Amino acid sequence: MTSRRDSFQARPPIAGRRNRRPIAAAAAAAALLPTLFSATACGGPADASTSADDLTVMTWAPSGTGSADRPGMTALAEAIGQDVNLKGGLNGHRLHVITCNEHNRADGAKACAQQAVDAKAVAVIGSYSQWGDAFMPVLERAGIPLIGGYGLSQPEFSSPLSYPVDGGMPALIAGSGRQLVEAGCKAVSLVRPDTPAGDNLLGYLGNALKPAGIKLLDVKAPEQSSDYTQWVRKAIGRDDPGNCITSALAAEPTGNLLDSYRRQNPKNTRIASVIGSVQQSVVDSTGGDTGPLAGAFVTSWYPPESAKTWDGLRGVVRSDTTGGRTIDVSDPGVQTTWVAYEVFRSVSEKLSAAGKPTTAKTITALLDSGEGIDVGLTPPLNWGTTNMLPSTESPRLVNTWVTYQVVKNGRMTLQQPGFVDVRWVLTGGRPPA
Repeated sequence: MTSRRDSFQARPPIAGRRNRRPIAAAAAAAALLPTLFSATACGGPADASTSADDLTVMTWAPSGTGSADRPGMTALAEAIGQDVNLKGGLNGHRLHVITCNEHNRADGAKACAQQAVDAKAVAVIGSYSQWGDAFMPVLERAGIPLIGGYGLSQPEFSSPLSYPVDGGMPALIAGSGRQLVEAGCKAVSLVRPDTPAGDNLLGYLGNALKPAGIKLLDVKAPEQSSDYTQWVRKAIGRDDPGNCITSALAAEPTGNLLDSYRRQNPKNTRIASVIGSVQQSVVDSTGGDTGPLAGAFVTSWYPPESAKTWDGLRGVVRSDTTGGRTIDVSDPGVQTTWVAYEVFRSVSEKLSAAGKPTTAKTITALLDSGEGIDVGLTPPLNWGTTNMLPSTESPRLVNTWVTYQVVKNGRMTLQQPGFVDVRWVLTGGRPPA
């Protein structure tokens, strides 16, 4: 029987939370002096008001590039920094947030990483880039940890200085397979990008479906297209009862795929997807409860956007710290950035309670120690050696838990309570008894 975590615990936001340990509470009480916030755009000089006592961190993401853009991630990072500092800082220190546009280019990602080094950042937090081979070596040479990268590149799941907070696409596509097994699908078509990364997804989905004897059809599609009719037709096939489709394209092409799917108007085929390909804004833009995603299955890393566990995130987004910028709370990049900053906050509080400074070295040592970090938005995270995934390619993929959601009444809602562990799928094992 699949193991589950049965509830999501709501926790106060990063800067307004009461510390539960007496020592940490005392340290926080000494940190109530008002401070100022600063954020520096990529390539710009560090703020002249930066103090040696500041905790400098960086968040990067592409902007102005097209479908890969994630400006909400850097906007949220800046808003978190301002919110933290307006509420007295973090353990007596101002949080100095630097953001960077990596332009969806390898040289851009490398430049952002180098800026983090030059600014003496104690961590890179959140961040979205497919160029892990370019940025991770820069961080490794400087000893700067990456906390909660989005999980687009293999080095994020293999580097000893990477601490991912989600399971990336491997966990999502494995979870989607198991969700479709439990939904009674007899055949599954995977519509995925015709890329090496897409090739890897096929294996994870196959591992999820194999124990149930479900037929898998591989539908290789272009990463970008305005018309996915020919690929949708292949996925639908004869539209037999029990036929299911899961999509692993990016959000914008998924919207185009759904247009093609709606025009085909299948009678029996059910559609599914994963967070990032589908989120609440995609459901809304494609017609909500009357659109093609009505009743669709969605696998996510986190609780749905409507869950109370995101109240802290919503509070920061609704505050005047965003500078009038729109931040989509349903965006998994935004959610991952929030989780990553909450992990950083928890680590800093633990270090302060132990009488240690928050530095790149002490952060890494604590995260490597095997001490669990529980921020209430995922199962407890633990990057200790004994918790590593037994995989040569993705040992740092420690969060193998996903949530099952379904689009109901135009909203993404939990299909069942809690999290589902797909570790056995990722390691090629057998489902738990």
